[in-house]
Amino acid sequence: MEPRPAAPNFDSPDALAWIDAMSPLELDSLSFGVIQMSAGGQVTAYNTWESEKAGLSKDRVLHRNFFADVAPCMNNYLVAERFLAEPELDVVLDYILTLRMAPTPVQLRLLKSIAAAHMYLLVKR
Repeated sequence: MEPRPAAPNFDSPDALAWIDAMSPLELDSLSFGVIQMSAGGQVTAYNTWESEKAGLSKDRVLHRNFFADVAPCMNNYLVAERFLAEPELDVVLDYILTLRMAPTPVQLRLLKSIAAAHMYLLVKR
């Protein structure tokens, strides 16, 4: 049996379980973006890596609706509507971020489970 890594990475098969059990401080130690949201899309945690790469302070993002107020470029059927429509998600998408920056290719990982306390958007640049 393979030893379990010390922390999840973007591609970890069990990333949702790992990340859902992490504190905001632990999320800050990850080397990819993590946006933790309530079922309605309100940002409840926003890690330092994503804050620095996106150029958005945590104060500007926390407690706001991610899709309406923070990243309207993701308020579409590929991202926001999937979170609303699907009870279980673990999907990786190639995506181009366009808001407040030059077009930036990224990979997004959408994570959601009935058993998890939150839903998550992971970002790998």
